[in-house]
Amino acid sequence: MDFTLTVLGTASAKPTAGRQQSAQVLTVHGRSFLIDCGEGVQTRLRQGGISPMRIDSIFISHIHGDHVFGLPGLLSTMGMLARPKPLTIYAPSNFGPLLKFFLSYYGEGISFEIKHVPLTMREPELIYRTKSLEISAFPLNHGIETFGFIFREREPQYNVRKWKIDEYGLTLAEIAAVKRGEDVVRENPDGTFTTLTLDELGYKPFAPRSFAYCSDTAPFPEEASWVAGVDLLYHEATYLEELSDMARSRRHSTTLQAARCAAEAGVGRLVIGHYSSRGKDSGLYQEECRTLFPETYAASDLDTFDIPLVKFS
Repeated sequence: MDFTLTVLGTASAKPTAGRQQSAQVLTVHGRSFLIDCGEGVQTRLRQGGISPMRIDSIFISHIHGDHVFGLPGLLSTMGMLARPKPLTIYAPSNFGPLLKFFLSYYGEGISFEIKHVPLTMREPELIYRTKSLEISAFPLNHGIETFGFIFREREPQYNVRKWKIDEYGLTLAEIAAVKRGEDVVRENPDGTFTTLTLDELGYKPFAPRSFAYCSDTAPFPEEASWVAGVDLLYHEATYLEELSDMARSRRHSTTLQAARCAAEAGVGRLVIGHYSSRGKDSGLYQEECRTLFPETYAASDLDTFDIPLVKFS
């Protein structure tokens, strides 16, 4: 069961020779989710071996150009490829007029339905759910409507230890109770009760994995608590710490602010990007972050980060 992040673009406002603008694909259980869609997204998708037709849904953090300028071309290509299924775009409410404008001029060749789900929440809120995955959105601090996203595998049902079925003669109803995460309670002939504990009879087959995306944002009090404990956190680090005044004025984060969020949230790994065009060497960004959070990785375009599955038995 895959859970893999592919970083398509790591630039901020201006693309550079080696960096395209913000876009990522998270692939979970064979479904691919596009997160932001800056310039160069189609080229990076092709270079990464990801077909636009595999994209399940699109998640847009905000409507600044470096996060949406790749979308018109991508939607047009999907139309030319005759995408057979609807496409849902989760984006701030002010994305609606942009989509309407695009479709009014270039929508003739797009035969599939495009649905915009406006994001207006003031705290984390569930926006997408399947049998195996939940996606929530939450507000960021960037001056305009901006949202982050958390992708979480849903808690799996318990597995029943097969030898316990025969040992205790478990009934179908009792097996179902174990799978729901319940103890089995039996009434004895004398009116007393015997409890067969969940820990003895069953086990969780794997630990659910999680990923959070925070771009663009200045620090804010709730951020670390909202992304607490995720396995992988992507956090913008537009500026080195020496440019903290510029970060503050533009409502972005520095390296140390991103690392501090990761440390306070107790995440597994931190991936940084959205570098200013001033920052030529991403290694410097990584070095600064690692002074506070050693498990920091400065992403380059087309880097992949896999969250391995931890199985139990």
